[in-house]
Amino acid sequence: MKMSQEKLGDELGVTFQQVQKYERGANRVGASRLYRLSRVLEVPVQFFFEGLSDQAPLAAMADNDQTPIVYDFIQSSDGVSLAESFSRIKDAKVRRRVLELVRTLANEQELAH
Repeated sequence: MKMSQEKLGDELGVTFQQVQKYERGANRVGASRLYRLSRVLEVPVQFFFEGLSDQAPLAAMADNDQTPIVYDFIQSSDGVSLAESFSRIKDAKVRRRVLELVRTLANEQELAH
C-alpha cells in the first residue's frame, strides 16, 4: 500500500516496532485495532481474511477464544522461558530429542486423565 511502518504506526497510535510485531505475528491484532487498520488502509476488514478457507483447523484455537493457543503459551512466562532456552540449543538432534520428550510427557499426562 506504499505506506511506511512508521506512518502506519502513527495512524494507529503505536510505534513502528509494534507494527513490525503485528506484521511478523509476534503480537496479536485485536478486533478494534483490526478495524482501525482497515480504516487507515482504506480496505474492508474482510481484506485481511481473503484466501482463508472456511475449513480452517479449529484444533489450533484456544477453548474459550479465537486466538491460536500458541499465542497464549508464547505470551506466558513459561512459554517465553522455554522458547528462549530451546532456541539456545544449537544441535538439531538434541532439539528433536527435547521435542520428543515433551510430546511423550504430554501424551502420558493425557493418558493419566
